[in-house]
Amino acid sequence: MEERTVQKNHKLVINNRKTSFVTGVIDVLSFDLNEILLETEQGMMMVKGTDLHVNRLSLEKGEVDLAGNIDSVAYSDVQGHAKQQDNLLSKLFR
Repeated sequence: MEERTVQKNHKLVINNRKTSFVTGVIDVLSFDLNEILLETEQGMMMVKGTDLHVNRLSLEKGEVDLAGNIDSVAYSDVQGHAKQQDNLLSKLFR
């Protein structure tokens, strides 16, 4: 039987490196003036910059509005890494 992966919606819009609108947000894990870490439908998303602020947060809708000087955005797939650790642990304890 074939296993299907359901792709969830996620959108990132950055305007003039000053404001950003993000959808598909599951949680805001941490934030300060230089870094915001979001858990999204597509993995972890890190926004780096200066004077960063979370202007609006709606976890019910999965939306976040950010403001500040945005220098970089990076994604990482933590879910795939967690599966690898589970497999290693299950092999050790067989």
